[in-house]
Amino acid sequence: MKSSNEFMLLFRFEPNFNFQPSAEEEALMHQQWGAYIGGLAIQEKLVGTHQLGFEGVKISADQSVNEGILIAENQTLAGNMVVKANTIQEAIEIAKGCPILLMGGNVEVRSILLM
Repeated sequence: MKSSNEFMLLFRFEPNFNFQPSAEEEALMHQQWGAYIGGLAIQEKLVGTHQLGFEGVKISADQSVNEGILIAENQTLAGNMVVKANTIQEAIEIAKGCPILLMGGNVEVRSILLM
């Protein structure tokens, strides 16, 4: 399969259900994300992005359904973004500006295969 010039950034963090950010902290986070996403859009590097909520279910191979989201290694998937980049190195540089890093989270950069 051939790779495209698009890469997916997967955002993960350690959820802390006991922490509620203040209104100022929440406004700052929204501002940081808006600047990050807006900057990529202006550069025509943004393909799309999604933030994930905390409501969900897990469906197993045996068709069983379990309430809740997957938390592995104390982290959960917070969202994703698809960006245009010429190389994975360029996508890594884009990922280094992600606000989730300021929250102690991490970004996984993955190539996208055409189907």
